[in-house]
Amino acid sequence: MAEIIGGAVPNIPWQAKPEGYIGAVWRHDLNPVTDWNPIPSASRIFNSAVIPYEGGFIGVFRAEHKHGMPNLHLGRSTDGLNWNIDDETIAWKDEQGEPYPPNYAYDPRLVQIGDRYYIVWCTDFGGAALGLGVTRDFREFVRLENPFIPFNRNGVLFPRKINGKYMLLSRPSDSGHTPFGDIFLSESPDLIHWGRHRKVMSKAAAGWWQDVKIGGGPAPIETTEGWLIFYHGVVGTCNGMVYSMGAALLDLDNPSKVLYRTRDYLLTPEKNYETAGFVPNVVFPCATVQDAASGRIAIYYGAADTYVGVAYTTLDELIPYIKANSALAPGDAAEYR
Repeated sequence: MAEIIGGAVPNIPWQAKPEGYIGAVWRHDLNPVTDWNPIPSASRIFNSAVIPYEGGFIGVFRAEHKHGMPNLHLGRSTDGLNWNIDDETIAWKDEQGEPYPPNYAYDPRLVQIGDRYYIVWCTDFGGAALGLGVTRDFREFVRLENPFIPFNRNGVLFPRKINGKYMLLSRPSDSGHTPFGDIFLSESPDLIHWGRHRKVMSKAAAGWWQDVKIGGGPAPIETTEGWLIFYHGVVGTCNGMVYSMGAALLDLDNPSKVLYRTRDYLLTPEKNYETAGFVPNVVFPCATVQDAASGRIAIYYGAADTYVGVAYTTLDELIPYIKANSALAPGDAAEYR
């Protein structure tokens, strides 16, 4: 049986799979867990990152301010479902201790590596690019050097070094809204110097739901079967773009190698909070909480660029599904030197 490599989270948000439901991932029945105008300064909160912390949960939330620009806010919860979110943005400082607020910030990913918590987000750096920051206590936040030049989105750090190097998934893009859209892997000895870039996964695998672009989601989950990643895929329709969620398994020692990848989506916009909102038809995974003791996984996703939703699965349910429904794209795990 597959196992999650990690710690126990006995208070993980959880609901059992509904009787008669045939999918491998199912929704929290009280979704969404955020609503319109969740804090005085922001109209919407979505595409946010959550992690267990000090017996409860802490999150970095994408908040769309009422002047129309996004920024990052801190939130806390005892159960991972009901949130108290700060009305003030995270107060970033540079490495010399001087204030260093981003012009805008959105779609954060949050991961613990050792005794530090790293946040990757999309920032303004002459165009959309990856921002990187760190905290030890969620009280002081330090911005580090941006990993890459523009244009780039969907930066996702692995939760540990691999072969002595930090690993980062990203989706190189352009100044618009991404006409290419494949996932790449980069490595670094120090979180400053990045190289050995490899393409991991290509868009346009079997299944049109990921035909336009794909992008990394939550931090990879280490399992005995490989690195489990959830990702979003996008298809263009006569009514605009539709964002859905898939999953893949990457090799533990060489995560540019794709072992399996879902042909069919795991979640696609179906509920009214996913199909109707500021940007309709969006399911956008950004975070997971997993309990190694039970194999349970709670998935946090943005819905319609308006809400935060939660979905559930188990490793025993998901791994066989991924393997039985796998279809790699021709460009997956290609070696680009």
